[in-house]
Amino acid sequence: MSLIVQKFGGTSVGSVERIEAVADKIAGYRDQGHSVVAVVSAMSGETNRLIGLAHDIQDHPTPREMDVLVSTGEQVTTALLSMALNKRGYTAKSYNGSQVRILTDDTHTKARIKSIDGDRIRKDIEAGTVVVVAGFQGVDEAGNITTLGRGGSDTTAVALAAALKADECQIYTDVDGVYTTDPRVVENAQRLDTITFEEMLEMASLGSKVLQIRSVEFAGKYQVPLRVLSSFVDGPGTLITLESDTNMEAPVISGIAFQRDEAKISIMGIPDRPGVASQVLGPISDANIEVDVIVQNVAADNTNDLTFTVHRNDLQDAAAILNQVAEKLGAREIVTDDQICKVSLVGVGMRSHAGIASKMFAALAELSINIQLITTSEIKISVVVDEKYMELAVRGLHSAFGLDGEPESVE
Repeated sequence: MSLIVQKFGGTSVGSVERIEAVADKIAGYRDQGHSVVAVVSAMSGETNRLIGLAHDIQDHPTPREMDVLVSTGEQVTTALLSMALNKRGYTAKSYNGSQVRILTDDTHTKARIKSIDGDRIRKDIEAGTVVVVAGFQGVDEAGNITTLGRGGSDTTAVALAAALKADECQIYTDVDGVYTTDPRVVENAQRLDTITFEEMLEMASLGSKVLQIRSVEFAGKYQVPLRVLSSFVDGPGTLITLESDTNMEAPVISGIAFQRDEAKISIMGIPDRPGVASQVLGPISDANIEVDVIVQNVAADNTNDLTFTVHRNDLQDAAAILNQVAEKLGAREIVTDDQICKVSLVGVGMRSHAGIASKMFAALAELSINIQLITTSEIKISVVVDEKYMELAVRGLHSAFGLDGEPESVE
C-alpha cells in the first residue's frame, strides 16, 4: 500500500521487552500491507555507557575511534529487532550505515549526510523484507565510520525517507505528539494535530526537545511528511507538513517554547564606530560559542552597550574572551547574568495577525514579569526574563493565547 520509514528512539528499544513491542508494532503495519523500513537508536543508556568507557581509557578520546565505538550501540539494536521480527515469521534484515552506504563528510562525531545509496534497500523492500537500519551513523569517502551527533537517528530516518521517496516518516518516541508547550509545565497543554515545518523548526531551535533540528530541516527541504508518535500508547500523533492549518478557528500561536540554560553578557561603554560589533562578537564566534539574542544601544555619551546571550555552559569562556576585547576597546565594564531564560511564542499565524507582541507584553506585565531582551522573526517572538519566572510566564502566555482550550482572537 505505502512505504513507511519508522524511527524508534532509545526509550522505545530500551529493553528486550520494548524491542519485542516494537516488533509487534511493525508487524501490524506489515499485516496492513505497508512496506516498512525501521531506523533504530541504541538501547537507552547504551551510548552514555560507551562514552564512559572511552573516557576511562582516554581523557580526550580520538574522534575517529569514538565513532567506531559509539556506532556499535545501534548495531546491537538492529540485530535484536531483526531477530524479533524473524521470530514472528517476517523476513527482516539489519544494516549498519556503511552497508546502506549512507555517505557523509569526514567530520567525526558530527558528520553530515552527503548522499544515500538506496538500491540494496529497495531490492529488499520489493522482496517483502523489513529493513532495519542503524541510525546515527554513516561512512565517509575513505570508508571510515562516522556518526551524526546526538539525536542523529532522527536525521537518518528522514534522510532515508527522502532517498526512498517514502509516503511518511514516523518518529516514535516517549511522547504522543507535539504539544502547545511542555505538559510538565502546563498540565492542560494540548497535542497539536498538525504543525508546519517552519513552526517545528522554530520550536526545536527554541528549546522543544521532541525532534532534532537537523531532521526537521531535512524533512522541510525534501518535503517528507513527518509524524511524531508514541511507542507506548496508540494515537494519531502530530503530522508535520509544508502547509499550515487552514481551519479558520486555528490558533494564531501554535506553541510556546522555552530554554532554561541561557546566560546574558553585556559589554558597556564600547566606542560607537563601524566594526565594533564585529570586534566584540568575532572572537566569540571563533571560539565556537553560539550567540543568540543580540541587542545594541547607543548611550548619551556616544558609546555603545552591547548585550547578547549564550548557553550557560559557555558563559565563563565567553566572559574570558570579552575581558580581553574590553581591554583593547577601552570598555567601561562587563556584566554577566546566568539566571535568565528565554520564552518564545511560535506560529505562522503571526504573519496575518497584528497585535501579537503587544498582547504578549501585556500578559507578562500583568504577571509583573520584567522583559530584559526581545527578539523577533516572521513567525516567532522571544523574550529573555528572569529564570525564576519562567514557568509562570509559560503558563500565563499559554492561557492568554487560548492554547489550553478554545483559541482566543487577537485584537
